[in-house]
Amino acid sequence: MTGLPALVGTCIDAREVSYSSPDSMLYALSLGFGQDPLDTRALAFVHENNLKVLPTLPLVLGYPGFFMRRPGLSLDWDRMLHAEERLVLHRALPPAGVVRDATWVDAVVDRGPGKGVFVYTRKELHSENDGLHLATVRSTILCRSEGGCGSAGTPPPPLREEPGEVRNMIGSVGTLPQQALVYRLCGDTNPVHVSPAHAARAGFDRPLLHGRCILGFALQVLLRELLGFEAGGISGISVRFAAPFFPGETLRVRARREGRRLWFAADTAERAQTVLSHGEVLLRNPAPD
Repeated sequence: MTGLPALVGTCIDAREVSYSSPDSMLYALSLGFGQDPLDTRALAFVHENNLKVLPTLPLVLGYPGFFMRRPGLSLDWDRMLHAEERLVLHRALPPAGVVRDATWVDAVVDRGPGKGVFVYTRKELHSENDGLHLATVRSTILCRSEGGCGSAGTPPPPLREEPGEVRNMIGSVGTLPQQALVYRLCGDTNPVHVSPAHAARAGFDRPLLHGRCILGFALQVLLRELLGFEAGGISGISVRFAAPFFPGETLRVRARREGRRLWFAADTAERAQTVLSHGEVLLRNPAPD
């Protein structure tokens, strides 16, 4: 037994987090914003003058770390993968502030021996000064070696299927070979993203890029091509991390608009493999034409 079902219903982390404008800018820089020095719209996320905040900042604020490495769990954490992410923005975050967050394990779904286990966590983010609810982050982790431990709790409903395949290629963006080294400065220090030895034990020939970082690059393309970099209009994002993406590759984004929703998916230019699927961005108002 791995002890995973026993974690359901427990708070695995709670903390108060202070973040600054440089933290918000570092986060945007780690997602490739500012690549074009003449694009003043993107510059607004990485320059202190009238600084704008990316809606995905709650993904890294108060990040509890790779809690499955904790002593006593006896998990094969080298073989774990981030499977899905869901973000609901209840209120926009300022460029700097103090927040309180708590992360809970909501469910464990056992797929059987040799098939792995899905672990569902939920992070709630509140403003420290007035207690306002800022964001809810739901993450799904696939523990590939832990099948047979048993299930507990109630998982969230499945991600919505795109109503038809997303075929419209809207743009692409390149990543740096050292992209994972930059992104890990935002808090996710899982060694599978930087250590060739850990990547090999996980079954990959080289370190792979963080799923949340890939999502951030896709968001950059969506903001650039469809939303005029008006990030404040986004109220929610969900996505499935369908396959590994490696630092230095080029992300190609497909998307289409349907009222208050943007459906998106993404693949690699080098391998033509889908790496993001079931992508959905919920807008507070219909996207501008």
